[in-house]
Amino acid sequence: MPPPRTGIRASARIWLRRFWKLLLIIVAIPLVLSILYRPGFIHPVSTLMLADLVALKGYDRRWVPLEEMGQIGPISVMMSEDAKFCAHNGVDWGEMRAVLNEFLNGESPRGASTITMQTVKNLFLPIGRSYVRKLVEVPLAMYFDLIYPKRRIMEIYLNVAEWGPGIYGLEAASQHYFGRPARDLTARQAALLAVTLPNPSARNPAKPSNQLNRLANRIERRARASGAYIGCIVQESR
Repeated sequence: MPPPRTGIRASARIWLRRFWKLLLIIVAIPLVLSILYRPGFIHPVSTLMLADLVALKGYDRRWVPLEEMGQIGPISVMMSEDAKFCAHNGVDWGEMRAVLNEFLNGESPRGASTITMQTVKNLFLPIGRSYVRKLVEVPLAMYFDLIYPKRRIMEIYLNVAEWGPGIYGLEAASQHYFGRPARDLTARQAALLAVTLPNPSARNPAKPSNQLNRLANRIERRARASGAYIGCIVQESR
């Protein structure tokens, strides 16, 4: 019979091996799924959509390829959520440094998530907010950006982003709020949908508040002046 201390060490080693195996599986899942989701005929779902299914709520999502969305919707979302989307490697390091400085100075940090970071969060990470999750988002977003074309990242994001309870994707949001497909959105409607994204549970683009209208005014101006910023997403759009 081994001494008690030896038995404790052996048990600890067993549990440590199990922990590392579990961690490896957790890390491998998004890496493998990222490869599986790359082909255009695959239509991924988000963790929020899965949560709705588990809760027996259902959801409205109508997958539309990027080239069939028109230009104004994707452009408005990009100008609102991540104007440097075409230029960065999945992470906007300037914004990340600014957020870190605010945190170190005791200020309430603003969001610094790029569209790529939001995409991997929606696809792979648990619901909720935490600095640990943000740390996971960064390398995962860089990996995602490395193996995906920008247009495919934008296509996935615009088909899984939440626009209200049970409403996912630009097409479903456009139909729900304005009764028209995304390709027929006006510049104003696209801007209102774009500024709804940061808080879809509290913002209604069909009945905008004064604040939402002011934000939409800003995005309309940015969309009109977007120029070369949007080259990576509109070069093939119709």
